[in-house]
Amino acid sequence: MTAPTDTIAALATAFGPAGVGIVRVSGPKAREIGESLCGQSLKPRHALHAHLRDGSGEVLDDAVLIFFQGPHSYTGEDVLELQAHGNPSLLNALLRECRRLGVRDARPGEFTERAFLNDKLDLAQAEAVADLISAQSETAARSARRSLDGVFSKRCHAVAEQLVHARVYVEAALDFPDEEIDFLAAPEIRNLLERCRTDLAQLRAEAEQGKRLMDGLHVVIVGAPNAGKSSLLNALAGEDRAIVTDIAGTTRDVLRETIQVDGLWLTLADTAGLRETEETVEAEGIRRARGELAKADLVLAVLDDTSNAFASLAEALQGSAARILWLHNKSDLSGHAIAREQRDDGVHLWLSAKSGEGLDALRHELAQAAGFGESGTGSFSARARHIDALDQAVGHLAAATALCNQTQAELAAEELRLAHNAIGSITGHMDADALLGRIFSSFCIGK
Repeated sequence: MTAPTDTIAALATAFGPAGVGIVRVSGPKAREIGESLCGQSLKPRHALHAHLRDGSGEVLDDAVLIFFQGPHSYTGEDVLELQAHGNPSLLNALLRECRRLGVRDARPGEFTERAFLNDKLDLAQAEAVADLISAQSETAARSARRSLDGVFSKRCHAVAEQLVHARVYVEAALDFPDEEIDFLAAPEIRNLLERCRTDLAQLRAEAEQGKRLMDGLHVVIVGAPNAGKSSLLNALAGEDRAIVTDIAGTTRDVLRETIQVDGLWLTLADTAGLRETEETVEAEGIRRARGELAKADLVLAVLDDTSNAFASLAEALQGSAARILWLHNKSDLSGHAIAREQRDDGVHLWLSAKSGEGLDALRHELAQAAGFGESGTGSFSARARHIDALDQAVGHLAAATALCNQTQAELAAEELRLAHNAIGSITGHMDADALLGRIFSSFCIGK
């Protein structure tokens, strides 16, 4: 894609009839349009309060005009920002006058797209703009801000640079086949590939953490009937969302609740108790519970601490790919102290959903399950396509390492090139018009 040369305008932000509305214009006509509207000369980065008039001299509104001369602007082009009253009718009249003066309406995300095309942002940073706008917690917003500041991009560039060095070594083996030096057997290339593997694995883990922070964690609550699953959902949600009775099999369908724990969005899914039953409706609920397990990021396996049901639940959860957190509920009835134990099969917590004891420890474990440290913050935001690209890079790097061990330089060089391209796709160092179109079309108007 090449940078466009026309001029666009959009209502970037509106704060209601009593507040402020912002109309943003970007392109070569931005200054001309601003001066036509206010009848005065505009100086770059100087705020000017003036009446805005239409072609017949009628006052449209009074506003503050700020002109940013390219390339020192958000888009890298000449940009005009009009801070007017937030009344929709006034703003629409202002947009109509801008159109009359030669601009067109911006597409969703086009301002940020132009910033990318003019090298003001790379692709990961551009996506972080949308993540920052849509962040639903302070923690998520901070992580998106770090990506926008280039934290994620710098990590990608560092790994890409290592891959470049590795490609140089392998290409040397191809360029000098008659030399006595065995480039592929040299310790430098082996050490470099190992560093690449380690750094790429760490980057992938942090990107997964960033994705979970933006998308939230899908947590499935399972257990035997009357273990306290619905009571646990209500306790974490802070209100009675699920019906709680002493009758086994009360929960028949999957009940979902979205909550926030220490800045982390969780989708909790309360499921029917796992047991053998011939009752048709309950059996369907259990079938749906097992289907929900297949989509889980984390499983909360709830045990009634007054009974011995661990073995049967462990058997029911065999084959689950998600991490399992074992919760021994009703500790207030069993007499077991509130505690945490690390066992071979995972973390075990003793708590009481009814009294609330042990729930703080559970919230801490939920944050840890999402990959957050003691501070509860992620290092940067990430998306599913970033994870896919990193997975591709990991696979190609592993293949390249194996081929180097087999002294197959040509095939190793190709795998390293593919790994390098996969990393480059994250920041946009590639030719992918269709990919860019899909990304920026998801933005809001005026961004």
